[in-house]
Amino acid sequence: MPNKARHTEIVKKIARELGFLYCGISTSGFLAEEAPRLTTWLQNGMQGKMDYMNNHFDKRLDTRLLVPDSKSVISVLFNYFPSEKQVAGAAKISKYAYGRDYHEVIKEQLTKFLNKIREQIGEVSGRTFVDSAPVMDKAWAKKSGLGWLGKNGNLIHPKKGSFFFIAELILDLELNADGPIKDYCGTCTKCIDACPTDALNQAYVVDGSKCISYLTIELKDELIPKEFKGKMESWAFGCDICQDVCPWNRFSSPHQSEDFKLNTELINLSATDWQELSEDQFKIIAKESPIKRTKLAGMKRNVLFLDD
Repeated sequence: MPNKARHTEIVKKIARELGFLYCGISTSGFLAEEAPRLTTWLQNGMQGKMDYMNNHFDKRLDTRLLVPDSKSVISVLFNYFPSEKQVAGAAKISKYAYGRDYHEVIKEQLTKFLNKIREQIGEVSGRTFVDSAPVMDKAWAKKSGLGWLGKNGNLIHPKKGSFFFIAELILDLELNADGPIKDYCGTCTKCIDACPTDALNQAYVVDGSKCISYLTIELKDELIPKEFKGKMESWAFGCDICQDVCPWNRFSSPHQSEDFKLNTELINLSATDWQELSEDQFKIIAKESPIKRTKLAGMKRNVLFLDD
């Protein structure tokens, strides 16, 4: 077996052994299809106040500028669909934030992944990425056949839905690339119809400035704009509406990771509980949670907006 094929087989075998849901491979390079879309999205101000989206434009579109001499982009999916639910009356938290911060969990797995590749193949140079650099992870995952980009902007896998994290290894190792798969959204518009803030008023385009996830996490203003009053549907951190209504998520199955097990001390707090929580208490119960990103002041702002 030629080295390229043998190395590809080794990489995918390691990914399975480490518990990744799926692994796909694409050739490192320029995302020609995404370039005009990103340009239009930014020009239309759909990034809202996420000013960092305007930075590193060229690197977002070309992994060879991000990782010089890179040959392959290895995309992996990591399941986070929970078996547990929040209690009735809790301020709604997006499912991805039920447990430990995914950045830390998956970074650890990617480091193991890269180390095992080096053990079994030899000296390989590259970097690991978990939503922490200008990598268009959904575009690369789509390119490597791990799903299609749905009308809600999420990557959808035909057998596992969309409740998973996406991460990458970008390496100077030549591997056999996988190809994209068909878009199976068809005529369905459930996600568009369900979005309460019109962030999905155009199929396949997410207006980030209107998304509840943006309003509750990315927006750092003292107040959430009044135009969204009464439209938040009790979401205090993130939003799962467009995924919850997606028919493909009937195929989602519960994860088996202890790291993503529901943090009941944090996830089951009501709006009143959040308002009464002290900084010291928050630091203790949110220490390993992605919710620490919005800080206690941000959470209090969010739940106050829900209650007003």
